Amino acid sequence: MLRKNDVITLTVTGYSSEGSGVGRHEAQAVFVNGAAAGDTIRCLIIKTKKNYAIGKIAEILSASPDRTVPDCPVFPRCGGCQLRHITYGAELALKRQRIEDAFRRIGHLDVSVGPVTALSPLYYRNKAQYPVAMANGRLFTGFYAPFSHRVVDCKHCLLQPPEFADILKTVCRWAEKYKIPVYDEKTRQGLLRHIYLRKGFVTGEIMVCLVVNGPKLYKTDALLSALLQTNANIRTVVLNHNAADTNVILGEKNTVLYGDGYIEDELCGLRFRLSPHSFYQVNHDAAALLYRQARQFAVAEETDTLLDLYCGTGTIGLTMAKDVQTLIGAEIVPQAIEDAKENAKANGITNARFICADASDAAKQLRERGIKPDAVILDPPRKGCGEDVLRTVAGMEPKRIVYVSCDPATLARDCAALKELGYEVKEVAAFDLFPRTAHVETVVSLIRKTPDMYVDFKIDLDEQDLTASEAHPTYDKIKNNS
Repeated sequence: MLRKNDVITLTVTGYSSEGSGVGRHEAQAVFVNGAAAGDTIRCLIIKTKKNYAIGKIAEILSASPDRTVPDCPVFPRCGGCQLRHITYGAELALKRQRIEDAFRRIGHLDVSVGPVTALSPLYYRNKAQYPVAMANGRLFTGFYAPFSHRVVDCKHCLLQPPEFADILKTVCRWAEKYKIPVYDEKTRQGLLRHIYLRKGFVTGEIMVCLVVNGPKLYKTDALLSALLQTNANIRTVVLNHNAADTNVILGEKNTVLYGDGYIEDELCGLRFRLSPHSFYQVNHDAAALLYRQARQFAVAEETDTLLDLYCGTGTIGLTMAKDVQTLIGAEIVPQAIEDAKENAKANGITNARFICADASDAAKQLRERGIKPDAVILDPPRKGCGEDVLRTVAGMEPKRIVYVSCDPATLARDCAALKELGYEVKEVAAFDLFPRTAHVETVVSLIRKTPDMYVDFKIDLDEQDLTASEAHPTYDKIKNNS
């Protein structure tokens, strides 16, 4: 059994779900941040648990052929990226393998995944949330270090639009000049918590949102003047009020300082309104490809009724509305539903209606009304769908289910459950919406094979045959959120 401060020789054979290298020492899994599959390293053990250990690279004895020189000066100190130390081709290969492994080991399903669809890995994000910090009397902003809330100074991020850097500098200069106090998580004192930026990649419109620990912010006239001189594409400036002692970045209330409180962007030929709380895929161009694939899986006839659960602001469903007779969207966030209605109206879509309810309640309401959709789109958060959602959706007997997922582990688990409810995985397509990170997006087409099959089942992750990757601490979060 390994102990803290042990130094071992470790051959790295794979990756965890969070992008750490994984090797085994006397049958015990060891996770090492910044290690690449194929590396042989001297590894310092910094933490031990019953089933695994966490190590740190002390020396690379033999480098993996996939290893490359990171192109970011703050990698790996910054936690925004996990895979800048390997080639992009190797990254895409490991993401494809991760999906297939999850289906096989967690879902016990034998599926084939084609090459991961990918575009440019640079400057692709249309949204960034920067925590603000003070050190040695200097205000700065950047991203959290891995597994911590320690802010790493970084304004020129290779994932974000280049113009974000100048906006950050402007806000920081303003805050320093007027001595705007920075929020301290330990004392819960201070005002400025985060700088949140959004950009419409087609329209070019930019939103600046400051998250503050209080009801108001002073010297905002000076801030607005400086911002509008910095970038002419800034269309709105918003204060978000979050006084809660929480890791959630945004509070519920917004105050508009300039503009209309939202920006607009175009996706798949439609125009969408984006407020601070609106869900919108962060990689615009890759999302367009993903949505087109989802439409091919979901739509068969112009007379179809399409149900979009977890619809957010309606983006994915509305892109399919012209191809179906009726679109129904459901979402638990009231502001998102209002945005969805406005988005439908702005695009002249008259065959869509939206329900403000969680996925399970919305599906039950529709089932009780006798509404039987031809296709259902599931696009849940990382924790996946609950048992009641899957059961209710299957009970509506749609011909097709399209599952869009950002987590292969919960996707495989839910597809296995849907198999027990009479649905078979027909096709799996992967898209790299988050290059240089460990995340990957997957779209699955499931078809109803046995109409009368409706059996009892229970999702229990504890009974799954887990690999070293699923034994990582992230897996505990998945299990606890199920």
